Amino acid sequence: MDQTLVLLPAELRPESLIGFKLPGIGLILTLVVLIFTGVFAANYVGKTLVTFGEKLFAKIPIVRSVYTAAKNFAEIVFSDTGQSFKKVLLIQYPRKGVYSLAFQTSTSLGEVQKKTGSNVVCVFVPTTPNPTSGFIIIVPKEDVIELDMEIDEAFKMIVSLGVVVPEWKKKELISDK
Repeated sequence: MDQTLVLLPAELRPESLIGFKLPGIGLILTLVVLIFTGVFAANYVGKTLVTFGEKLFAKIPIVRSVYTAAKNFAEIVFSDTGQSFKKVLLIQYPRKGVYSLAFQTSTSLGEVQKKTGSNVVCVFVPTTPNPTSGFIIIVPKEDVIELDMEIDEAFKMIVSLGVVVPEWKKKELISDK
């Protein structure tokens, strides 16, 4: 790594500034350059590229609709506001005895609630490995199992085809303390 110092002008090299050769300065210089490059790219270049890409996608008819839908989906799923995607659920789908991960999207279903005559919740069952597509299913609340799993952990499990299974961190109830 110290050989990278030959890229500096002779008068700026550490041995000419301090009078002797100091091993390891090349590594430090490399790390500093990498950090500053990363900060610059993430803040300025990254934002410019994202803005340019969004403008480009907005001009392509089919891509525009797919990109906009995926972007809206991601914003809804990963935002901290609202009630959607706040709980990871386990439901029996596509049949009894077979379980699927699902995300609660709504509990206030108005007409659906009234016409079914039971307490129901709306859930989104994502497909694997692309969780931006899936099914919206209305399930009786008593058929839903609420999991302790975090939203991002559930997404990792879905995208990894079930290979990445989060460690179970059982939430303690107030009465357990």
